[in-house]
Amino acid sequence: SLRDANEKLFALRFPEVCPPARVSRRIRELLVFQEEMGGEMIVKPLDGAGGEGIFHLKPGDRNTSAILEAATGHESRYIMAQRYLPEIRQGDKRVILVEGEALGAVLRVPAEGESRANFHVGGRAAATEVDDRDREIAAAVGPELVRLGIVFAGIDVIGGWLTEVNVTSPTGLREIADLGGPRLEVDVLDAVERRRNAG
Repeated sequence: SLRDANEKLFALRFPEVCPPARVSRRIRELLVFQEEMGGEMIVKPLDGAGGEGIFHLKPGDRNTSAILEAATGHESRYIMAQRYLPEIRQGDKRVILVEGEALGAVLRVPAEGESRANFHVGGRAAATEVDDRDREIAAAVGPELVRLGIVFAGIDVIGGWLTEVNVTSPTGLREIADLGGPRLEVDVLDAVERRRNAG
């Protein structure tokens, strides 16, 4: 299951709830995508975590080609480019799914001047609720996670768009509980136990 659900690529299976994205190692192709997105995009490695290797590229930045050369290893490594979502300034919502159902969420708010909201790079946790759009995204993604046997996942939602599906070690449970939300670890363990008992 973990092999089949790459945290960056898996979201692309659901284009109806994802922002425009391109996976490539070709700098020219990535620059064309940046132009199509109005000059602003996010690039990220396909195997990164904790915000590592994520760059916010802006129009007219003279370092864009150098950043893309480094990110792609001089066109030897595939990366993902996504349309920049300015709503990141309000936060990146981590929605916890258990057996494909959205049970809780925490908002990760970026530090001042930062484009990444990950806790590892200074993002702070803020209370939030699962809303109708989150449930709509969960309804699209959840059945495929269940089919793959993934009991516990975290989806990242920015401005109502799915940006990643985290299955390896999704953070957020502690922060949700600390902010007065439900103790979702109980739901996770109950779901694992039900699966085990079902054989």
